[in-house]
Amino acid sequence: MLADFISRVFGKETNSSKNVAKERLRLVLVHDRANVSPQLLQSLKTDLIAVISKYMEIDEGALEVNLDSNDTQVALVANIPVKKMKRTS
Repeated sequence: MLADFISRVFGKETNSSKNVAKERLRLVLVHDRANVSPQLLQSLKTDLIAVISKYMEIDEGALEVNLDSNDTQVALVANIPVKKMKRTS
């Protein structure tokens, strides 16, 4: 608590609610610009899990799939923690 106070006084960035809200807003803007609904993104995530699970054991709870963009393009960014590879299918 004291460390948070000192960080705020001296201007160090923390994972504050302001930063979380800023990141959420950025994601909403990216989704709007890409014209991708949350339902479509969830369907994509479900399909990715099904395909990747054929070849490796993954941590589905920690899986993150998002869209990211810069001025000219949108990118699909996936962070898929792999528990282990499946040697036989």
